[in-house]
Amino acid sequence: MCGRYSLFTEEDNREIMRIVQNITARYPENNMKRGEIFPTNTVPVLKAENSQIAADLSIWGFPNFRTKGVIINARSETADEKRTFRESLHSRRCVIPSTGFYEWSQDGTKTKYRFTLPGQNTLYMAGIFNEFKGEQRFVILTTEANNSMADIHNRMPVILPRDKIEDWILTEEFAVPYLHAVMPPLDRAPEERVTTGK
Repeated sequence: MCGRYSLFTEEDNREIMRIVQNITARYPENNMKRGEIFPTNTVPVLKAENSQIAADLSIWGFPNFRTKGVIINARSETADEKRTFRESLHSRRCVIPSTGFYEWSQDGTKTKYRFTLPGQNTLYMAGIFNEFKGEQRFVILTTEANNSMADIHNRMPVILPRDKIEDWILTEEFAVPYLHAVMPPLDRAPEERVTTGK
């Protein structure tokens, strides 16, 4: 499960600032959300445009036509079997830039943790997107949690190394097998110790 993540825009985070600036140049009047990101927020994603990687705006969550609300995650193990996700997995992959993601402990304390990559201030998550009634929407792919967070939650986002972003978006032969890759170890900090930035 990944139900919340962060997109902090400190000036020294050049990767995130470059993406935000590209979005602002493309859409001078936009409703891009920063800080703590919730489902249905409009946020940056990276996707293919004319065989190049481009930043675009997208809404987090596919419409849920069976019940109210939105679908925010797709299980990587079964995405290829689900009609809702199959075509997007093969032809509409995206990357969600972030500065970490949140999860809550299940031990009764409900402690909120932010997970990040050690030594890095940017974390890229694998996603898929589609268009619904003229709106571009995405979901985050999840996989079984590794040892660095399994005691907090049994699911985690599919995380992409920076040098594999292009491969994920453009190359199906890389993307589908990568869904079974071992995820990298993560750092975590209780929310009260996290500097939230802008």
